[in-house]
Amino acid sequence: MAEEVILLDFWASMFGMRTRIALEEKKVKFDYREQDLWNKGSLLLEMNPIHKKIPVLIHNGKPVCESLIQVEYIDETWPRENPFLPSDPYQRAHAKFWADFIDKKVNVTARRIWAIKGEEKEASKELIDIFKTLEAELGDKHYFGGETFGYVDIALIGFYSWFGVYNKFGNMRIETECPTLTAWAQRCLKRESVAKTLPESEKVTTFISQRLGVE
Repeated sequence: MAEEVILLDFWASMFGMRTRIALEEKKVKFDYREQDLWNKGSLLLEMNPIHKKIPVLIHNGKPVCESLIQVEYIDETWPRENPFLPSDPYQRAHAKFWADFIDKKVNVTARRIWAIKGEEKEASKELIDIFKTLEAELGDKHYFGGETFGYVDIALIGFYSWFGVYNKFGNMRIETECPTLTAWAQRCLKRESVAKTLPESEKVTTFISQRLGVE
């Protein structure tokens, strides 16, 4: 019996990008179903009745919600190709710490730049500080896990598509202020899984500008 893998997602979601990249890395064939976030469909509401959010990974009829949980699920379900998490328990815990940091710090702070009027300047400064913390963790490594593209890289790389939004609304120049992180992102983009998943930053910026009614 063939496996059925469905992903309910939205093209601009940095969280959905995680799941798409993970599936591509594992060479898992999946049925991508774009969702209207302003008119949510019955399948999305059925499969994620608690949060009613994307992405939702449906594997043989069973839903898996929350992007980092999905990445772990994919890693464990299809373990042969490109493992995301190290086998050493301490290194696994370390990777999960930084992925959690990204969710709690990068996501929350970055959203304040474009979604909450009056907080752009303060949030911009905080975001640069957060990115510099991540740069320090990355150091001179190729990827966050060393030479292997993995869990933390997948957790963070989708935000790169949103740099244009943060630059525009936060009056920032992330690429100049965080050159180490930018170079890392460019390395990630050389991977087929990332290149085919991440939308152009200009497309995301245009989308958000139109949603907010900003030229």
